[in-house]
Amino acid sequence: MSTVTIYHNPACGTSRNTLALIRNSGEEPQVIEYLKTPPDRETLRGLIAAMGCSVRDVLRRKGTPFDELGLGAAHWNDEQLLDFIGQHPILMNRPIVVTPLGTRLCRPSEWVLDILPQAQRGAFTKEDGEPVINEQGQRVKTAP
Repeated sequence: MSTVTIYHNPACGTSRNTLALIRNSGEEPQVIEYLKTPPDRETLRGLIAAMGCSVRDVLRRKGTPFDELGLGAAHWNDEQLLDFIGQHPILMNRPIVVTPLGTRLCRPSEWVLDILPQAQRGAFTKEDGEPVINEQGQRVKTAP
């Protein structure tokens, strides 16, 4: 069984690049397509706690009902926001990756490199042509 889990949306380029970086390290992760199989409330709460962030930090705005639901308003508490994510899993930003070294929202995709148990096994270039790992297995640029 894999020690790496990715909460993945195959329609998202960042998520696809992150999955490819995981696989480039030799790991075949457990892939959870969270739009088909959303994490339950306790799992989501655990992911947020493990990342050391707030519920608001995992809310996605683009391509979601965020604005129409008025989720930018300060009066929504964490429990209410978790309810909204449960009703609309697309509100969960992605990809979230869990490894023995930590849990992280990997936007940009290079952020996964800091929590992968194994080094990259070869060069890697993102779908858009941006190089990330060179032939020597080293980062081409530092993630922000």
